[in-house]
Amino acid sequence: MEGLIGFGLLLIIGCVFGSIAEKRHYRSIRERERSFLHLPAVTLRERAAVDAEILDAVLVYGSAVISVDYFKRIMAGLRNLFGGAVRSYETLIDRARREAMLRMKETAPGAASIIVNVRRDPLALSKWNGA
Repeated sequence: MEGLIGFGLLLIIGCVFGSIAEKRHYRSIRERERSFLHLPAVTLRERAAVDAEILDAVLVYGSAVISVDYFKRIMAGLRNLFGGAVRSYETLIDRARREAMLRMKETAPGAASIIVNVRRDPLALSKWNGA
């Protein structure tokens, strides 16, 4: 019985601290997104009609890996048993996508006016063991 209480307590602590970390990360993302509103990132396959001459082109990139906490992993496991959308992972994907886009914009030179041909490539690492 004590083990079950200890597990429940750890689960609650994990939920609280995971929620705090997630809210802090979202706040950071929103602030940084506001600072990059002037730099659009689009998925154009062909060069759009641009009146200005292109002076320079630079390759920029951004990537992010967001880890899942144990509380979300347990909630996702329960959802897998009963079926339906795994909402606990949706915020992870959203945060990773937005963080990667921000990191890409941060690598762009200060004079950049647009980022073209953006490619998003999500990668599942759930079975990865580091080997």
